[in-house]
Amino acid sequence: MDLPDLLGLMLLAAAAWLWLDSLTARETAVSAARAACESEHLLLLDDTVAITRLGLARNGNGELRIRRIYGFEYSDTGDDRNAGSVVTLGSRVIVINLNLPDAPQWPVLH
Repeated sequence: MDLPDLLGLMLLAAAAWLWLDSLTARETAVSAARAACESEHLLLLDDTVAITRLGLARNGNGELRIRRIYGFEYSDTGDDRNAGSVVTLGSRVIVINLNLPDAPQWPVLH
């Protein structure tokens, strides 16, 4: 086996690892989005997430990890669509954002 063959095999192995790691991270993001929607009594539309951004970031220990941002849509009534996102760093969920409106401001009665 010569050098180009070895480099091609290593590239193929790295692509397979990235694909499998992305599947695991996506399933983690789907579970997190589903749990966040259930806790707020919302409907996770399409029961899935979609990758919107992929990059590198450091974790709390300074180790370089793959950061993925997934978008998803949810509804409170079933008639509307609202956007949310899940950020993962490696295999850990870092942030779940539902973009919920602020709580209503009730007038103060004296």
